Amino acid sequence: MERLGIPAWTRRRFVAVSGVALATGGVWQRATAQSATPVAGFELPEEVFWAAYSGLAYDQAVAIGDALQEAAGVTLHVHPTLGDEFTGELLLRRDAVDFVATAVGGSIAAQEGVFHFASKDWGPQKVRLLLANSAEPIHYGIAVAGDLGVTSLADLPGKRVAWYLDYPVVNVNTEAYLAYAGLTWDDVERVNVEGFFDVALQALQDGDLDAAFASTVSEGIDEAAAGPRGFLWPAIDPQNAEGLARMADVAPYFVIKDVPEGAAVDPTKVQPGAHYPYPILIALQRTDHDLVYNMTKALVELYPLYQDKVLGIDGWNIEDQYLEWFIPYHDGTVTYLTELGVWTDEAQAHNDQLLARQEALAAAWEALQAENPDDWESAWAERRRQALQDGGFQVIF
Repeated sequence: MERLGIPAWTRRRFVAVSGVALATGGVWQRATAQSATPVAGFELPEEVFWAAYSGLAYDQAVAIGDALQEAAGVTLHVHPTLGDEFTGELLLRRDAVDFVATAVGGSIAAQEGVFHFASKDWGPQKVRLLLANSAEPIHYGIAVAGDLGVTSLADLPGKRVAWYLDYPVVNVNTEAYLAYAGLTWDDVERVNVEGFFDVALQALQDGDLDAAFASTVSEGIDEAAAGPRGFLWPAIDPQNAEGLARMADVAPYFVIKDVPEGAAVDPTKVQPGAHYPYPILIALQRTDHDLVYNMTKALVELYPLYQDKVLGIDGWNIEDQYLEWFIPYHDGTVTYLTELGVWTDEAQAHNDQLLARQEALAAAWEALQAENPDDWESAWAERRRQALQDGGFQVIF
């Protein structure tokens, strides 16, 4: 077997590394621990393989790889998937890479067995989280043309909103923002977009649509902000409990966060928004415990070597991790976080629920395979929904 043009390991030689001091000042924002004590040293193969979803994920992976090489002589091979989350999962499934730095589509959608993963040769994947960039300076929201007089998401009825043909999870994100405002897709006009955020933003400036889900660091975002229509990001009110509950009903992976910077963002004003971690570093359930343990440990202990190196990379800081998110942590990561003193009983209980969710989805998939219905897509959608409801789990997608 070939790994991205590099022969697969026949024997793995490991190198031991002394730990790098970890700064532990500040208050934990997402975990209950008040401080962390690093456990010195990690062991990794001489070569480690990642896939990276986008240019931003790739740049951060390369910076992390530079730190691994400097500190340990470990070579991190990074395979770019050019905005294709499905390819990253395919590489992981085929053992062509050890880990994937992906987004929601390649992690949560994979776990849930939806979109690409609803096909008969895929199904729900038992993905596991190592760490995620949980404090990157990226805001996700709905960019609205500046010449419409729209100041709130509640002003969107009747407006032309981007529907991404190739990125179905983005449409769920849009739906979540609409739900926050008490709206649905039926309240707006869907405009098909073939491509990603840059295509939609150009269409917005060309007058072909009025609003599009995007990020503050999207390709083409600066040009759109300087274009003839301009645009703004209608804010999320963190005190709007009902709106936030509606958003969470659609996309529970969103987290409320102030928008720190980016195109059409006024840095002098506090503007609350919603985001989710990105990139999200995942493995599979079957990925070797010690490999995951040491990769997680390296990310934490080498943080001082790669922080500030590229855009947004500081969000890998251990103090910014969401220990109770929507993908279960790998056992190897749990072992390390427990040694570090940050893993809690609450985090373990939450993780156990996520593992039970994955088991319920896997059992439903296996049962449906045995039945082999003719209309697989609709049969799986119904079986999946029923399995989640029967298990007391939230139904999304």
